[in-house]
Amino acid sequence: SALVRCGKHLYVVADDELHLGVFSADDGAPGQLLRLFPGELAQDKAERKAQKPDLESLALLPAMPGCPHGALLALGSGSKPNRQQAVLLMLDVQGGVQGPPHLIDLAPLYQSLHAQFADLNIEGAFLLGQQFILLQRGNQGQAANAAVRFAWSALQGWLLGEQAAPVPQCVEYLALGELQGVALGFTDGAALDDGRWLFSAVAENTLDSYQDGACLGAVIGLVEADGQVCRLATLDGQWKVEGLAVQQRGASLLLSLVTDADDPQIAASLLALELSLPG
Repeated sequence: SALVRCGKHLYVVADDELHLGVFSADDGAPGQLLRLFPGELAQDKAERKAQKPDLESLALLPAMPGCPHGALLALGSGSKPNRQQAVLLMLDVQGGVQGPPHLIDLAPLYQSLHAQFADLNIEGAFLLGQQFILLQRGNQGQAANAAVRFAWSALQGWLLGEQAAPVPQCVEYLALGELQGVALGFTDGAALDDGRWLFSAVAENTLDSYQDGACLGAVIGLVEADGQVCRLATLDGQWKVEGLAVQQRGASLLLSLVTDADDPQIAASLLALELSLPG
């Protein structure tokens, strides 16, 4: 559901698991699972869907008090009351996870978002300069796509338990268009060095944030500093891309993408895509 590259590590969260996936970015060796939540989930698909924490976002955070080498923040979608948990993980100097997971109740942060969005579904999170952005995913049921911007200083203070949950500085609604007649919805985002940001979006034929639907394809897009949306690439096939990480080399972008087939019998795929960044 989300992907972060940090040094030689690839970190992945899945929406129906209680663990963080940790992989090497240098080879194809099997990864490891790091437990985030206690307990177990049901094996029955419907029961598991009802129980899952629905971690849909994973953000890399900079150094801050108590986390001198930065941290990872995994966030639940907020689409149901039990999907309002986050996990903060401290990193070491090599970018590896250090210490136990710290659980955070997202209800105070999401309270104002539930008032803003009738069908809340947070699918992406990333730091853009001094702002922390959450991506609200739209769907075929006319729910809107939006970028919710928080002041990073205020959000950091809340994460550290030093102040109350902040309210957004602004909410930007973004029109992503359609693919084969189905509305595109955000699945992840990543900041670029110049203040612009990339996003992945999929055309999933579903009317709400709870039910899965057929995925008709995915796109990679760019949001300019003025909020203009530019579609950079439409992926061949019907990949349901849920996670995005980017390495920027001048005007060239190397993207790592992780997929979710919504089927526990089908392993996620790691895709690579190279793009030229428009001037």
